[in-house]
Parts: sequence; C-alpha cells; structure tokens
Amino acid sequence: MAWFKKARKPIAAVKEKSSRVPEGLWVKCPDCAQIIYNKDLTTNLNVCPKCAHHFRIGAAERLRTLFDAGVWIEHDKDLVSTDPLQFTDTKPYKARLKATIELTGVKDAVIVGSGAIDGIDTVVAAMEYAFIGGSMGVVVGEKIARAIERAIASRSPVVIVCCSGGARMMEGALSLMQMAKVCGALAHLDRARLPYIAVLTDPTTGGVTASFAMLGDLNIAEPKALIGFAGPRVIEQTIRQTLPEGFQRSEFLLDKGMIDVVVDRREMKAVIVKALRFMGASSAEPAAPPGTVPAVTEPAPLT
Repeated sequence: MAWFKKARKPIAAVKEKSSRVPEGLWVKCPDCAQIIYNKDLTTNLNVCPKCAHHFRIGAAERLRTLFDAGVWIEHDKDLVSTDPLQFTDTKPYKARLKATIELTGVKDAVIVGSGAIDGIDTVVAAMEYAFIGGSMGVVVGEKIARAIERAIASRSPVVIVCCSGGARMMEGALSLMQMAKVCGALAHLDRARLPYIAVLTDPTTGGVTASFAMLGDLNIAEPKALIGFAGPRVIEQTIRQTLPEGFQRSEFLLDKGMIDVVVDRREMKAVIVKALRFMGASSAEPAAPPGTVPAVTEPAPLT
C-alpha cells in the first residue's frame, strides 16, 4: 500500500470572459486575409478595398445597388411552391421550404422589382443564393416569365442578376421546364425589340447557365465569378484531366468569348445604364404635376 495518495480533484471549468467587442464588426477577406470593418465593407458594396474580392450579396441588396435611391416596386412576392411532387430526401420538401422562408425572409429564390435605373424604367429580377442555393424551381421560372411579360407590356428593358446552383432537384422535370419557359419569354422580348442584360455573379451554374443566363444582348460577369454548367470537380472526374488555372471563372470565359465583359460591382450600374442607352432605352418622361392642362398645338391657318 502506498504511503501517500494524492486526491485528484476535477479541474474546474474556467469561465470565459465576455468580449467587449460585439460580434460581426469585422470581416476577414478570404482572398487577401485583410481584416475589414463591416461598415466600410458595406459602404464599398461588399467589395474588398485591398484585393477587390467580391463577397456574395443578397437579392434585396443587389436591387438596392441598381435602382435609383434604392427604391423599387416588388412584384409577385407571395408566389410559393406547392411541392407538386410531394418530394422527400433527408426531410420533406415542404419542411425545407418553410425553414428556408423563415431563415431568408423571402418566399423563393428570386426577387422581381421594377423601378428607375438612372431614370430608365427597368424590370430587374435578382436571384437569392441563400434560398436553397438559388435553385430554379417552378416559382422562379414563373416570376421571371411574368417579369418579362410585364416589361413587354410597359416597353421596358430587362435585367436578370443570376446567382444559382441550377435547377431545383426537389421539383424534378417541372423545374427543368422553366428553362424553356423563360427562354420562350425572352424570345417574345427580342421580337418586341427590347433590351435584355444578363449579369452573372458567383456562382452561376446548371440549368440557369444553360438557359437565360447566356441569352443576354449583353452578358456581364463580376470578377472571378464561377460560371459553368457542371462543377470543375465533376468535369475533372469525368474527363480524367487536370483543368487549367482559373477554369470556369469570369476572366477565363471572357478570354474564350462566352461572356462580353467583366465589370467590378462598384461600376456595374454605370455600365448597365450606358449599355441600355446604347440599345435605345431612354429615360421616362416626368409626369405632369396634378392640375396641369396639356399643351394644345393650334393648327396652321389655311391658305
């Protein structure tokens, strides 16, 4: 028997001191590791001031950066998927939809708004990546098709900001049908001789890339955005070859002629306005003040 035994006492957990600095004040850039003050990042349109890395932004923020004074009228915001296939994977699709709606505050993966961009009445559809990866389902296709029809009726140009992982698998072939529906609506827009600008952001993949994202009269991409149909990893595994540096990034696609121009987010609105004016869009005439009598031109006297 040992002469001396040391009683082992459990180590008491040390309470962590609460930080005086609130959470979320600073952001680390994933490219250059620069620590950025959150408010400065927001002021800079969520672009790193050091290396120009473009952080992802939501659809509502995207619309605020494009429309004059950040003001627009939202359309069809109450459209919600009805889960036509009664789909279940790790959990029922209805439960997934409900949880995502509560998390994001939007009913589906696109927000459609109309308003003025530098005085030009424009219809803009911006995709929300936070909503099930910005996937295109029945509601997304329907809202974009209605947006195009609304633009034709009002003789307005269309801008679609793409940010998507592709077609929504939970709606099966119904989601794939949206590719044809939106392309058909864009054909009507083309016959009406109205401009359509596609803005491709990180990421734009799958069925969205295979349909309306590449059909713009002008295809604009943000720097270093991932754009393609299948992902780089899937392609490497299929062809069993190493892909070139920067494959499927905006600059690579610009070099290969798949997109027209790569534009920094801070210059995006100015480039869109310049393109719309070149395509023939004009500023809306200001409405006459209430009570104003329209001018009447008197006929010339008969001779």
